[in-house]
Amino acid sequence: MLWTIAVILIILWLLGIVTSYTLGGFIHILLVIAIIVVLVRVIRGEKIL
Repeated sequence: MLWTIAVILIILWLLGIVTSYTLGGFIHILLVIAIIVVLVRVIRGEKIL
């Protein structure tokens, strides 16, 4: 579930860069949060998928 959300956010972030439509930076904040959560889970050794 978390992995799916992270992938969707990355895709939306890339689309935002390409189209210059980023919802006022909101998607960038969500992307950073998703990456931090994934990194914390990896560091703790939890299974991502």
